[in-house]
Amino acid sequence: MQWEISIKGFQSFLRLEKSLSKNSIVAYTEDVHLFVQFLSDKKLDISPEKIEHTHLTDFLKWLNEKDRMATTQSRVISGMRAFYKYLLLENLVSKDPTELLETPKLGRKLPDVLNVDDINNMLNAIDLSTPKGNRDRTMLETMYSCGLRVSELVNLKISDLFFDTEFIRVIGKGNKQRLIPIGREAMKFINIYKNDIRVHQEVQKGFEDFLFLNNRGKKLTTVMVFLIIKKIAAQIGLKKHVSPHTFRHSFATHLVENGADLRAVQEMLGHESITTTEIYTHMDRKYLRDTIEKFHPRSVNKIKRGN
Repeated sequence: MQWEISIKGFQSFLRLEKSLSKNSIVAYTEDVHLFVQFLSDKKLDISPEKIEHTHLTDFLKWLNEKDRMATTQSRVISGMRAFYKYLLLENLVSKDPTELLETPKLGRKLPDVLNVDDINNMLNAIDLSTPKGNRDRTMLETMYSCGLRVSELVNLKISDLFFDTEFIRVIGKGNKQRLIPIGREAMKFINIYKNDIRVHQEVQKGFEDFLFLNNRGKKLTTVMVFLIIKKIAAQIGLKKHVSPHTFRHSFATHLVENGADLRAVQEMLGHESITTTEIYTHMDRKYLRDTIEKFHPRSVNKIKRGN
């Protein structure tokens, strides 16, 4: 069995059976290609079914020698595991060499979060006297109201708006649909943008249903949204690292801080596993610790100041 034939079959499996996005399929494929590169570098002519656990541990050493970070190694291992699960499922191999492979230990990095004042300052800094300003304000209101991924935002369609029930429909990872409640402030700005701004714009064929458009009448790119947000953050002198995902993190963190049920937050974010959502409980503990240190009369900081 040749590597390229196996990889092509793996790609078809991810697309047809797992319904993964194009970007996810490319990422998984690159992980396997990196292993093939290792075999070539070591002059090892070994087919997929002949790979042993020792080859994979040597692969990890090779990644270390090339100064690949633990996060990269962990991702590559995940890709190789998915590849061999596919081969096992198709009866192309009789054993899984990745089964006992240890993943490098990773420190959990808490994402950057904006507080409510930061978000209000960014929203209020946008010039609403221009069509572009109205669109940008509407996008940020929608992201923060619904916790959308940037890809979900740029692909949001007019036909996905169900304002009579105060919900929107989004297409998330793996083409999975979910309904998310939307706040009245976000609905107000969407209606203004849609009915008073967008209606006067010439829309390119094929983009009639996309809600957010660029000045050429096509849907926005994710990069463009990133640049818009960076520009607004710089405009108000915000020193935090801000990206479209920051609004998603802030949405979830503020819900958890105010007592929202974690399962409800998981549903709104579209997380497949509750463990992904649990990071926000860690952030909530940090928030509680900061609150104690700031306000409790017997906190270490207050005692030091008293001395």
